Amino acid sequence: MKVYLPAIEGHVPPRVVRTLSTFLDFCYYVWRNLLNKSALETVDRALELFHHHCRIFQETGVREPGGKGFSVPRQHSMSHYRHLIQEYGAPNGLCSSITESKHIKAVKEPWRRSNRFEALGQMLITNQHLDKLAAARVDFEARGMLNDNILSAAIRELQDHEDNSGKDPDSDGNGTDDGSDTDDDIQMLDGPRVLNYVRLAKTPGKSIIMAML
Repeated sequence: MKVYLPAIEGHVPPRVVRTLSTFLDFCYYVWRNLLNKSALETVDRALELFHHHCRIFQETGVREPGGKGFSVPRQHSMSHYRHLIQEYGAPNGLCSSITESKHIKAVKEPWRRSNRFEALGQMLITNQHLDKLAAARVDFEARGMLNDNILSAAIRELQDHEDNSGKDPDSDGNGTDDGSDTDDDIQMLDGPRVLNYVRLAKTPGKSIIMAML
């Protein structure tokens, strides 16, 4: 961030450079992992210098003079840093961009998936579905259900079934143990031949439609 200071040197008044310098010092101080009493005093000193030098924006007419000239929320929150650090500890690099990334996942992407008409309800349902899918994925991974694909799972199930039946397909070459069983003993059952299937709804034929006309 301090690369910005040499870039503006000579193009803006010196007090503007000092204002940005003290602001960056404040940021670097509060980013520390540990902050003791002396470090907090340094933070207060940097904040005091920042408020002293930032008056240049009022003196040059960039901001309105008086107490209402600066109303940026992030600059106002700087005055509460010491108390919050003493109460909850060092921010340790915490940045508001974290909430921005969550805003993209929770608001922007569900908004794009909606039809733009009364989208709030659609966005909430989308977030609920995504949370349920994420929870289901964690549960499936814990159960080992996502280790293989469907084909591998089907092959493994068939192998387990053959092992449990106690038959050796290679014992006599025809898939039986003693040769007493034949193909006539195998009974074919009507129904789907796969583990899962889709049955479509019946639709009227063209002849019925023509008769109705």
